[in-house]
Amino acid sequence: MAVTFHVRSNSYPSIPHPQAAHVDEQLDRLRSSEDASTSSSSSICQKLDNIHELHESLDQLIRLPVTQQALAQEQNKESVEQLLDGSLRILELCNISKDALLQMKECLMEIQSILRRKRGDLSGEVKKYLASRRSLKKSFQKILKSLKVKQGQEFGNESLAVFGEAEAITMALFDSLLSFISGSKACSKWSLVSKLMNQRKATCEAQENEFTRVDSECQSEKTLKMHDVQILESCIQDLEDGLESLSKSLIKYRVSILNILGH
Repeated sequence: MAVTFHVRSNSYPSIPHPQAAHVDEQLDRLRSSEDASTSSSSSICQKLDNIHELHESLDQLIRLPVTQQALAQEQNKESVEQLLDGSLRILELCNISKDALLQMKECLMEIQSILRRKRGDLSGEVKKYLASRRSLKKSFQKILKSLKVKQGQEFGNESLAVFGEAEAITMALFDSLLSFISGSKACSKWSLVSKLMNQRKATCEAQENEFTRVDSECQSEKTLKMHDVQILESCIQDLEDGLESLSKSLIKYRVSILNILGH
């Protein structure tokens, strides 16, 4: 069911706005992608792009004078603070993901250099990479558990429902992203969104991807292929670019929310 946004205040009646309709369309596309998408690097990169565009649109929506008029009301102060807290959690997830990807990329560059020159301590670099992967998986497991608990805010004010659903969908993206990077069991649908929308429970299964393929090859150095390492590095770069764009849109979005709280 599509979410509709109506700004309500003592001075303004319920007013649908074209920008709100645009956000609705974006949310509809993201919901429909639950069934169409698989856990692949291309699908996750596309979701990152879509979530980035969604937050750009939310920022435009929240900048509308009629929206700010409604959200600046005293009875909505707690809900607006919830939005600010939620955006901070998402921004932290962006930074955690970017830091993990950067660490892996640096290890992979060293491995590539040794494979290319056919000399150097390949065994040492592979052990370092696998150690970083084990550490990453352990920390990501804790984060994934916390995401299961925090499934997105529920807002009593109907005018904030669209922002609450956007937060839940974004959290679901990171559930998929962190599962994909760590190589843990990943749902074929976004479990958080599915639960939010009261859909049937999605079955989960482990899928091989660029990360798990190199993990497997690193277990036996003789099977480690330059081609697969290069593909993984390219995948990491695409994910980093998507996360950087999302981070920038989140910062703008947070500034807009802070401006409302500051008035």
